[in-house]
Amino acid sequence: MQRLFKGGSVVSGSGAVRADLLVDGERVAAVGLDLTAPDAQVVDVSGALLFPGFLDAHTHFDLDVANTTTADDFASGSRSALRGGTTTVIDFACPNKGESLQHGLDLWHRKADGRAACDYGFHMTIDDWNDAIRRELPAMVDQGITSFKLYMTYPAMMVGDRDLFSALLALKELGCIAGVHCENSGVIDALIAQALAEGRTGPASHPACRPGPLEAEAVGRLLRMAQVADTPVVIVHLSAAESLAEVRAARARGQTVYVETCPHYLFLHEEVYRREPYTEAARFVCAPPLRPAADCDALTAALAHGEIQTVSTDHCSFTLAQKDMGRDDFTKIPGGLPGVESRGLLLYTLVAAGRITCGRMAQVLSENPAKLYGLWPRKGVLAPGSDADIVVYDPTADTVLTAAGQASRADYTPYEGFRAAGSIRSVYLRGQLAVDRGQVVAGPIGRYLHRGLPAL
Repeated sequence: MQRLFKGGSVVSGSGAVRADLLVDGERVAAVGLDLTAPDAQVVDVSGALLFPGFLDAHTHFDLDVANTTTADDFASGSRSALRGGTTTVIDFACPNKGESLQHGLDLWHRKADGRAACDYGFHMTIDDWNDAIRRELPAMVDQGITSFKLYMTYPAMMVGDRDLFSALLALKELGCIAGVHCENSGVIDALIAQALAEGRTGPASHPACRPGPLEAEAVGRLLRMAQVADTPVVIVHLSAAESLAEVRAARARGQTVYVETCPHYLFLHEEVYRREPYTEAARFVCAPPLRPAADCDALTAALAHGEIQTVSTDHCSFTLAQKDMGRDDFTKIPGGLPGVESRGLLLYTLVAAGRITCGRMAQVLSENPAKLYGLWPRKGVLAPGSDADIVVYDPTADTVLTAAGQASRADYTPYEGFRAAGSIRSVYLRGQLAVDRGQVVAGPIGRYLHRGLPAL
C-alpha cells in the first residue's frame, strides 16, 4: 500500500523543509515537492511537521528493582511510547550478578517478543566482570547487542574502577560502546548513613545525599579512564552543570564523549523534594536526582549548542503506592520517573519557546540515537529506503499533560497540568497507522531490531 503525505514539512537534523512524503509499504519511497502517485492514499498533513519516529534509547520496562517491579511492562510501556511519538525503544537487559549475559538477553526477549507495540532493541548491562563475561561479548554482537551499560554506583550492579577499565578495553576491541551511570558510590553511602543517623529520612534528603559534585567527580574519573583506554563513552542521564564542565575538559583534550540527558533534568527542579505531603515529593525520586534551576538552564543551553547528543527518558515507572515503600526511609523509595509518553511534547515546547531549533529536536530524538546505536539510516530519518516511522506533529494545538490522559500504568505524571506546545496528531510505524489522535490503533506489531555498530 502507498500513502502520500501532502502539505506538511519534513523535519531532519538540518531543519524543517516543505515537502511531500511518499510511503510504499513499510519504507519511505520519495521526499520532494508536488509528488504524485495515482494509486496512493493521500494523507492531508497541511501545516504539520513530519518528524522521523523518535527513538528512546533509555527505558526500563518490566524491571525488577528495589523489591518491586516497574508499573510498565513492554505492552503498556511501548503503547505509552507510541502515543508520545516514540517508534523505537532500546531497553536495558539486566542480568543479575552471577548470571550470564545470554541469560539476561533471553529473559528480555521473553518479556518483549510478541508484546511490544513499537520496535525495540536492547542494551546489555554488565554488572559482573570476569573471563566468562568477556567471552560472551562477541555472541552479544552477533545477536544485535552493540551497546552496554556499566554502573559506578548501586552495589547490586556496580563494578569497580579496575573492572570498568577492563570492560572499556574489551568493548573497544569489538567496536562497541559503553554508557555509564556516573555517581560516586562511596561518598553517597557515607552521606546516606549520616542522614539516616540524624533522622533525616524524608525525600528532601535524597538530593542532599547525591549532590552534583559527586556526579561530576565520577564523570571526570570515567573520562580519565576512557582517555587512557582511548575509547569513546556515553554519559547517560547527565544532570549537573559540573558534569558538563568535565565533559568539556575531556573534549578539549581530544576525547570523544557522547552525552545523554533527560527531559526531567531540563524541566523539573530539586525544590519538588521539599513538597508536602510525602507523596508529592516521593514521586520525583530518581537517580541522579533533580537539580537546581541553574543546572536545568545550563543543560538546555548545552542542548541548544549541540553539546548534548541525545535526550532519552530513563523511563522507569512506579505507582504512588510503590513510591510509598520509602515513607520511613527515603533510600527505599523506588527510583525512577515515567516519561516515555511526554518527551516529544516537552522538547517541542523548547522549540516553540525559541530555546532550541526544530532541527536540534530531530537530532537528539531521532537522528543521533539512530547513529549512535547502530540503526542509521533505517531509523532516525525520513529518506528514501528508511523505515516509514512518522510523527505527524500539529504545532497549533497545545496539549495539557495529565496522568488521566496517559497510556502508562503509572498513576501520575511528573508534569501534571503542564501545557505543552503543540500535539501529536498521528504516528506511523513502518508505514502503518499506529496512533490516531491520541488513540493507539495498532496491536503489538513491534519488531526486535538487530543493531549494527555505532556510527555517530
